[in-house]
Amino acid sequence: MSRIQSRFAALKAANRKALIPFITGGDPAPAHTVDLMHALVAGGADVIELGMPFSDPMADGPTIQLACERALAAGTTLTKIIALVAEFRRSDTTTPVVLMGYLNPIEHRGLEAFATQAKAAGVDGVLIVDLAVEETPEFAPVFKRAGLDLIFLIAPTSTPARIAAVAQQASGYLYYVSLKGVTGSAALDVDSVAAKLAEIRAVTVLPIAVGFGIRDAASAAAVGKVADGVVVGSALVSEIEKHAAQPETLPTLLRDKLLAMRVALDGIAR
Repeated sequence: MSRIQSRFAALKAANRKALIPFITGGDPAPAHTVDLMHALVAGGADVIELGMPFSDPMADGPTIQLACERALAAGTTLTKIIALVAEFRRSDTTTPVVLMGYLNPIEHRGLEAFATQAKAAGVDGVLIVDLAVEETPEFAPVFKRAGLDLIFLIAPTSTPARIAAVAQQASGYLYYVSLKGVTGSAALDVDSVAAKLAEIRAVTVLPIAVGFGIRDAASAAAVGKVADGVVVGSALVSEIEKHAAQPETLPTLLRDKLLAMRVALDGIAR
């Protein structure tokens, strides 16, 4: 059982919902990433999604696009991201880490090399935004051999056939994108989310985490009532952007913002 599977099993047994924060690795500079990851754990993170900065993050809105620019300008590379996970693992051997990003840097590195190096560093799963399910016969066996969970996005527009195909290939958890659009979008219809989750649960037993539109404790609690977990990204990355010139303040700011969501999620689970 992977670290991700173990974490979700423990949460289910405790009747708790997963809190999954996202930050872009290397933002505002690589030297701060590990401290921020530990701050997220202190704020109640169950899984950390760590973004691999890319020059053309087409699924992301301006907030995360700018985070990628800051990280790349600070010298962040895929090699550095993997090294940062290894550094995090020196003092945290239990919190699952998922690398999230785009296919191009991985293919440039080489799929086998990337999977082997990521696993050796302590990565638990990979979410490749632009990896289509039709391409998984080439990719999935490599990640499976390395012991990495392959996590997929499901959209509001995903058809029943596509949801079933994704469910067959995925492991760890599924990431349901609650909104049409890019990260950082504002509107959130929990009733629509609940209806789509029911459709997804008909074809899989994997936990389903919901992201896009989770901004604060209230939205986290609302989505947590229908999902197995919530993903919060742009709301945290916005704090990094606002305080990038004072990076020493960021661990406390991110921890406190996440703690409010943790309290809200634990409140609904009782």
